[in-house]
Amino acid sequence: MSNLKILVINGPNLNMLGIREPGIYGNMTYPMLCDFIKEKADSMNIDTFFFQSNHEGAIIDEIHAAYRKMDGIVINPGAFTHYSYAILDALKSVAIPTAEIHISDVDSREEFRKISVVRPACCVCITGRGYQGYIDAISELVSKIKAE
Repeated sequence: MSNLKILVINGPNLNMLGIREPGIYGNMTYPMLCDFIKEKADSMNIDTFFFQSNHEGAIIDEIHAAYRKMDGIVINPGAFTHYSYAILDALKSVAIPTAEIHISDVDSREEFRKISVVRPACCVCITGRGYQGYIDAISELVSKIKAE
């Protein structure tokens, strides 16, 4: 059996990791985060593919392109979490098992961050576990995929 394929999507401002509010998001840069995820996923025999964009349409296009190619999606939609019904609809349209991930604990931050409009399309949600949250999301997502 071939390795599961997981697409890791990061939304706006995640390319600024290590620079943007390190007290909230830590000191790891975006390339370091991708290397961290890849190393952990490789050890679980999972193939990871990475995409980051600050543009909603590009994220939607990447979700559409994943149809019938990826076994799962891990998405940190960034600020799009709170208002992008278009990303919600894209996730629902491809029906690929999806995990929503947030580095910070969005439920203990500003009120607007507590609302996720993409969550209804996700079977896993991980918040506030830092970079390890991506690994936890992949693990939980893979468990759900294998249980299907």
